[in-house]
Amino acid sequence: MALRVSFYGGAGKVTGSNFLIEGARGKILVDCGIEQGADFCEECVYGLFPYDVTAVDALVLTHAHLDHVGRIPKLVRSGFRGKIFMTPPTKDIAELILRDSVGIIDQDAERRGVAPLYEEKDVDTTFSLIETLAYHTEKEIAPGLSVYLRNTGHILGSASVRIKDEDGVAVALTGDIGNSPSPLLPDWEPVPDADALVMESVYGDRLHPAQRRRVELLRDTLAKAIKKGGAVLIPAFSLERTQLMLYELSNFFAAGELPRVPVFLDSPLAIHVTEVYEKWGSTYFKNEAEEEMRREKSIFEFPFLHKTLSRRESEEIEKTPNPKIIIAGAGMSHGGRIGLWEQKYLPDPATTLVIVGYQAPGSPGRRMAEGARSVRLGGLEVRLRAKVEILEGWSAHADRDGLLEFAEAALSGKRTKAIFTAIGEPAAERFLAQRIHDYLLHQDSRRGADARAIVPEMGQTWEITKDLVKKIKAPSSF
Repeated sequence: MALRVSFYGGAGKVTGSNFLIEGARGKILVDCGIEQGADFCEECVYGLFPYDVTAVDALVLTHAHLDHVGRIPKLVRSGFRGKIFMTPPTKDIAELILRDSVGIIDQDAERRGVAPLYEEKDVDTTFSLIETLAYHTEKEIAPGLSVYLRNTGHILGSASVRIKDEDGVAVALTGDIGNSPSPLLPDWEPVPDADALVMESVYGDRLHPAQRRRVELLRDTLAKAIKKGGAVLIPAFSLERTQLMLYELSNFFAAGELPRVPVFLDSPLAIHVTEVYEKWGSTYFKNEAEEEMRREKSIFEFPFLHKTLSRRESEEIEKTPNPKIIIAGAGMSHGGRIGLWEQKYLPDPATTLVIVGYQAPGSPGRRMAEGARSVRLGGLEVRLRAKVEILEGWSAHADRDGLLEFAEAALSGKRTKAIFTAIGEPAAERFLAQRIHDYLLHQDSRRGADARAIVPEMGQTWEITKDLVKKIKAPSSF
């Protein structure tokens, strides 16, 4: 028997994760994300799915980032009626993310002159299909196919997905792999029991700064920015990055390492996601963070943190004199409230823009990180006189060496015959595949002549058996 893996998203691209796994009797999708940044392809997002949606038995989510969940309501609108499986925290966060995106989806569709991907009622239907699944639980979710989830330490509730057929042939897909160790989350768990592994490669060709230095760099960067007397802008993803920033700011202020300036969390979504983190932290955080929560009740709050839920409250921020810190989305400066603050404050040389996350090619954040003197924000060309500080060590993704360590842990089971490097820019996918080959597979006779690292292409289908991995030239038909 064999499993087939088809790459319908996340091959040669960072965003738009979407993989179809087929057994002899059942079909499972893993992730159904939207493309973002320069990865965006209008036909890929708004066009028909390249498979028969009604024939898919189940969907499994690795985690709740929009590029992994953003097209699920469209899938449902197109006729999918199978069960949707994810961890309990992922369910809570995904609902926030998808309901928050309805208005953005409408605006984008109007701008492009196309019908919206989905409406609020499609999100309602989506959540009527959801069933939560705990880590380390084997469950049959499609005819002849079972799944098993492990923690990837990427964001709260994130999971790798191992799918196994009745004969024991297994394929695992990582989703995104965490930048372990994290201040909040457990380290990623290895996946040694798959015949083939599809793994992310966002930072497959780059290293992060040493983790022991990232807190010091953040503290020193903020101290210098506050001393300048201007606004400090932190475009932060509402999910994970914001919570890390709040956690570290709370520690800095409590230790007297930063002046006590006003901090504004100007993102309704980030405010609600932080509430989900507090809800599940006692059971899904690492032991040290769980103990800290029990002692302090909240590890994200401090006396001069202001949460601005409403638009009116957001507008009032301007009346607070500088210096002040504004944390707002979107994390790549491609929308949301941060764009309004960037329009106002980026022309001021006293302003500091602190970039703490991945910036997709083509995004405003990427252009600013690369030294642009002006950037288009909300339809306006904004001159950039502010100081731009890039703190890459705060990424929630593992870097080159972390990814290689993950691959090595998977190969330690002596079972995995192929590793597909996906969910990355092409150069990063190729670099990581070559590194896996050179460092882990070269001259390893235990895996046989066919053992290899593979860079998949969009639309390709690969067949996995216990003995070999082979490419099927055309995507599987239904």
